[in-house]
Amino acid sequence: MAVVGMACRLPGAGDIDEFWRLLCDRADATGESPPDRYDTGSLTSPHADQGSPNSAQADAGSPGGRRAGYVDGLADFDAEFFGMSSSEAAELDPQQRLLLMTAWDALEEAGLRPDRLAGTRTGVFVGATRADFVERAFRHGPQAMTAVQYLNFRSVIPAQVSYAFDFRGPSMLIDTACASSLYAVHSAVQSLRVRESSLALAAGVNLVLRPDEGIMMSHAGTLSGDGRSRFGDAKADGHAPSDGVGVVVLKRLADAVRDGDRVHAVIAGSAVGTDGRTTDQLLNPSLTGQLDVLRWAYEDADLDPALVDYVEAHGTGSPLLDPLELQALGEILGAGRPADRPLLVGSAKSNIGHAEAAGGMAGLIKTVLCLRNGQVPASLHVEEPTPYVDWDRLPVRIPVALQNLPASDRPAVAGVSSQGVSALNAHVVLRQADPAPARPPAEPAPGTPHVLALSARSPQALLDLAEAYVTHLGPGGRGAAYPLRDICHTAATRRTHHAHRLAVVGSSHAELVRALSRGAAGEHAHPAAPAALTEAVERYRAGEDVHWEALFDEPGTVVPLPRYPWQTRRYWPGEDRATDTESAADWLLREHARTDFDDASRLADIGIDSLARLQLIVELTQQTGREIDPEEVGRLGTVGELRVWTGSLEAGVR
Repeated sequence: MAVVGMACRLPGAGDIDEFWRLLCDRADATGESPPDRYDTGSLTSPHADQGSPNSAQADAGSPGGRRAGYVDGLADFDAEFFGMSSSEAAELDPQQRLLLMTAWDALEEAGLRPDRLAGTRTGVFVGATRADFVERAFRHGPQAMTAVQYLNFRSVIPAQVSYAFDFRGPSMLIDTACASSLYAVHSAVQSLRVRESSLALAAGVNLVLRPDEGIMMSHAGTLSGDGRSRFGDAKADGHAPSDGVGVVVLKRLADAVRDGDRVHAVIAGSAVGTDGRTTDQLLNPSLTGQLDVLRWAYEDADLDPALVDYVEAHGTGSPLLDPLELQALGEILGAGRPADRPLLVGSAKSNIGHAEAAGGMAGLIKTVLCLRNGQVPASLHVEEPTPYVDWDRLPVRIPVALQNLPASDRPAVAGVSSQGVSALNAHVVLRQADPAPARPPAEPAPGTPHVLALSARSPQALLDLAEAYVTHLGPGGRGAAYPLRDICHTAATRRTHHAHRLAVVGSSHAELVRALSRGAAGEHAHPAAPAALTEAVERYRAGEDVHWEALFDEPGTVVPLPRYPWQTRRYWPGEDRATDTESAADWLLREHARTDFDDASRLADIGIDSLARLQLIVELTQQTGREIDPEEVGRLGTVGELRVWTGSLEAGVR
């Protein structure tokens, strides 16, 4: 199976490029818990930051430490892009909101157009364990237990993605605790193998919105006293919890090669399994269970475990779990290994904390980036290796500096492990992708004009996208390293085309930058452009469909492009109620309208459904003190009728 696309939102990293830089820079992205999550001052033990292994258990009801890993913009969302009203967005679990945008980012990064995937057997497999948003709402009493909370059940998380993109394949949520997202990858691979899915999105999502689990884990002694995960270190005392959203796009390798997709890495095999009764208690970790799953994963991959160059461990920083995991890796992957080529084992949790259900996905994305870049970043906070591992016997080493993967005449091989408190173990085997075949035809002659077609859902988003391309194509920009033809081919054939459009023609990177910098004024005819290209550009600007593939005499290579510029704003329950100066009609339209409108627009066409009308009744009842007849509200047909009717009610009160 080919990994053809990736996207993430992790502590300190809004995309995969930022994540790689964070890892290579040895950054620790954990930090103080922000006040919009919960009041850590009233919950945290005053002794927690002293770093004692037992300090997290000092006070009952304390989560143990203030440090954790948090994503930026928890409540930010582009509701208009996904056709949601303000009220719908505010009441929707931010796990779903961020997952929607990250899924779109992953498909764009893969060069796959979501509009062309609509109606296909694309599967969605999401690892998630938390339902903090709906559980916080329920704490506000029976009045908060409205029908809208149905959308916030965890089982709806993958369904929201399938619905938004009109995917028709399997759509399932997987909860095996901290092994959830890696189990989601395993499930996606199996679905692709049996051709149940034609394409698969595997994801993990985890947002920490309440302290309850932290308090519980503090009592269990699993949280680090100072909020730092020290995988494999003698001072390891637990982990720091964290947020995380990650998505990978998977495709059968033969299909990816046939379709000219960019392959980041190849999933060679995977396995999952539980510990059974191999320990004296359910929650005790099992060496036997880990050994079994490692053995099965490499049997599935048909690879000798001794060939593995790197493993991204579960690696939470537990003084009990880490030595057991390192022992299991040493026994299975160390057998027959040359003494001068020890197995490298690291953990991204030392950089970003433990993203729980999304932790395996963060580890998988890191490992794919390691294979793609041929390097392994350092695992942080390792000062003295734990004495509970026989380092002299086991050929295992934790990298403490950025280093290259071992040189070899074969593709590098890596593994990713996850373990759940559910006693579930998971392991995925990856290898480097084979080099893309060289393009046989010659490059276009210098001076050949190409069209760069850009589009967005709003005028501002289009301006932002054009600015991103100016940076991308300019001196020092990432796009400067790629042929102009491939950039324009990818933008034209591998991006969804929206209503607001811009098309510029140029024969060099610099020429396109100048045209983009002029905005609409840069959309002039190019003197060297053939008639067919000029006609296609005019049709595109007019909003017509263009068969771009016909304008290129050969397929292009998929290259990186700027991602969609999200037009986000903050959405949170109770923050956008009607004000004293805002009419009830204006409030309703602001909160519930999903599209642009005027007085002639029909309410049903712009998203004012029965639920919105019910909320209008509640709002007007509170404002006027009068009983509102639901049948009167039901008879309102247009925006103009709504304004007149609500205006008369409000005027009567005044």
